[in-house]
Amino acid sequence: MNSVRSAASELVKVRGTRRLAAANMCKELKTKMLRLLPPTCNGPTTNEEDRTDDEVLKCTVKALQDGHVVAVPTDTIYGLACLAQNSEAVRKIYAVKGRNGQKPLAICVREIQDIYKYCKVEVKKELLDDLLPGPVTLVFQRSEALNSALNPFTSLVGVRIPNHAFMRRLCQMCEEPLALTSANVSAHTSTVEVHEFQELWPHVAVVVDGGPIGDQSRLGSTVVDLSVVDKYRIIRPGCRVKQEMPQILFPVPFLPRLMCWSANMDCQRTWGKNDL
Repeated sequence: MNSVRSAASELVKVRGTRRLAAANMCKELKTKMLRLLPPTCNGPTTNEEDRTDDEVLKCTVKALQDGHVVAVPTDTIYGLACLAQNSEAVRKIYAVKGRNGQKPLAICVREIQDIYKYCKVEVKKELLDDLLPGPVTLVFQRSEALNSALNPFTSLVGVRIPNHAFMRRLCQMCEEPLALTSANVSAHTSTVEVHEFQELWPHVAVVVDGGPIGDQSRLGSTVVDLSVVDKYRIIRPGCRVKQEMPQILFPVPFLPRLMCWSANMDCQRTWGKNDL
């Protein structure tokens, strides 16, 4: 009987420790609200939150390098980001969002050449040039350079280069990939304005307000699996016109014909409809 009580006591302690760890990851921060200035604004700032884009970038980079999660605008929807090579920060982003630990995070880089460091690319560069930058996530086999604690359950990784000047400069200044997911509580609707994910503000270090996202569809990026040589599959249609993808992937003269194979439903569930 004593052994049973002892085992039960230990179980309670373990569960309590896990809950405390999760609470610490999601503890409230003194969040900085930073607003990107419209491109046409050349005059002096009138609000403490209205800083130059360079100041916003420096503040956001500092928060990322300190291991925090930040909220940022992209070319599709608002996202949560952290340094992909920082394992503790990756755990935080899952905790903040309440995301299933078996669902992957994409990475975000500045230039196509950066993809080759973190992915094993089996298609010609011309195809990447056609698709990126833009609202597309390309899935490749991951390379050994990518943090093994990021998506440890799969040999694949999705990579994005958003068509968004702030995000590309942010990646450049961080000099490493960002882990990226949508800025919403898991399974909730994706967001195109910062007030729509206000419940997450206390758990991120910086919220970068880039204004309303131009594409109001909330569909997130189109996810294309290019991990198999000479083949592709559209895992999620996303916001890039569905009919446009085969036109890019099939009749390009300098490419071998890429054969489409049907998307696995488990894979479709893994890349949720509300993700970046």
